[in-house]
Order: sequence, then C-alpha cells, then structure tokens
Amino acid sequence: MQFTLSLPDWATEELRRLPAYIPSVEDRMAAVIRFSRLNFENGTGGPFAAGVFERDSGKLIVIGVNRVVASGCSSAHAEVMTLSLAQQIVGTYDLGGAGQPVHQLVVNWLPCAMCFGAMVWSGVRSLVIPGSGPELEQITGFDEGPIHPQWEDQLAKRGISVTNNVLREEALQVYRDFASSGALVYNARQGEDG
Repeated sequence: MQFTLSLPDWATEELRRLPAYIPSVEDRMAAVIRFSRLNFENGTGGPFAAGVFERDSGKLIVIGVNRVVASGCSSAHAEVMTLSLAQQIVGTYDLGGAGQPVHQLVVNWLPCAMCFGAMVWSGVRSLVIPGSGPELEQITGFDEGPIHPQWEDQLAKRGISVTNNVLREEALQVYRDFASSGALVYNARQGEDG
C-alpha cells in the first residue's frame, strides 16, 4: 500500500520562478495569496495556500496548495501539504529542532482546526496570517472547525509567535472571487449534524 500527495504541475513551475529569498512578510504573503488564487482558477483545489520560510533570512522552503478534492484526501489542506513538503526538503519532522533556523508558516487565513494542530506539531516558530475572524467562512461557506478560543495564547505557550493582518484585503478578495466563481465548497456533510 502507498499514500502519495503532490502539488499540481502549475505550482511546481511557479515555485521555480520565485526568488530563493523573500525578505519581507508582506512579499511572502503576496506569494502565498497568489498561489491560493491560482489554485482555484486552475481547478486544482480550494482557495488555500501556505508557505514555509526561514523567518530571519526569508529563504523560501516551499509554497503548497490545497489538494483535497484532486487527491481524494480530506487532510490534503494547504498547510498539511506545505508542512509535509517542507519537512521532506529540510530532512526532519521537526522544523523547530536543534540546529534548525526559525521556520515560519505563512497562510492565507487562520488555519482550520486540523491545520492548527498540524502547525503545532510541525515545529514552526512563527505564523503569519492575513486575518483570524469569521470572514473566510462567511464569504466562502467552508467550515473551518473549532479551535481554542485563546488560540494565540496557546501558540505563545508553545513558542510560536503570530503576526496577524498582513494583506488582509488581498486575501479576502480571493475568497470573494472564489465564492462568485461557483467552485465546489467540499465540506463533509456541509456541516450538518450526524
């Protein structure tokens, strides 16, 4: 038996075009938001992307995208894809382990319940997001699941810093465009009980 997840071809090509280092968090977020848009416009997944960078140098490790429908795998969210690829590229399951530079996860909104846990387990020490409110769910209809009400405190306890409100409007515009496109919102049971 075997289990394989991969990025779409366009994402691999786009990664090759990006610079090796992206110094500012705004530019890192702009790249992630661009990937989120390209993912749904190319019909290869939902409007979600994430990137792993070395926080201090800006070295790009990888940007990944959501692949749930294309892979038939409910856990193939952008963060899980990206963190898994980053761990393979860096060569360790712990992106915060001894001798590692500080790794930063850049996501085009607050991670969902599953991805929040994956982030904590990954070892990253920094999270950058455009927003953390209900707008994503309100605009798109995706059910992001429950996370701890004091999620920022929980991350701080684990040594993970949070930078919020980076390119907020740009991220929300992608969600608006996704919603108006009529693309599939693939919640299991559409959030119904039972």
